[in-house]
Amino acid sequence: MENEQRSVRRILVVANETLDGDSIHEALANRHLQAGALQAFVVAPALNSRLRHWASDIDRARREADRRLRRCIERLELEGIEAQGWVGDSNPMQALTDALQITRVDEILIATHPEGRSNWLERGLVDRAREAVDLPLMHVVVDAPRPSVELLAGRAA
Repeated sequence: MENEQRSVRRILVVANETLDGDSIHEALANRHLQAGALQAFVVAPALNSRLRHWASDIDRARREADRRLRRCIERLELEGIEAQGWVGDSNPMQALTDALQITRVDEILIATHPEGRSNWLERGLVDRAREAVDLPLMHVVVDAPRPSVELLAGRAA
């Protein structure tokens, strides 16, 4: 019998407050089952309030993002998914762009709150990422009444 070795599927996850949501972990677990071997690179933008931003106080935002990031990575590893991550720029599009400069991935997962509650959706993050990146993009909505996963293609080649 021939020994088939699958290559590792590499996914960039961009999320912050939603990192603890079950929807992200379920989506990655499904990709893990499909791909066989999965490696997740998790970027948590250091989100800050306008007041703290104007006061140049980013320490709290970075600490909170780091805490969520560590919990997410621990949970992914318990689920059998190799994971690593870092706190990124407060601008999620910049955090995504920075991450793509330092690591090669096969696809991107962006997790947001639902419409009406998500600043990222109001600022068009998912659409801008889809236009800017020529990779499969999965949008996971966390904390929705029925969690949803939307698979989007990257920009046309």
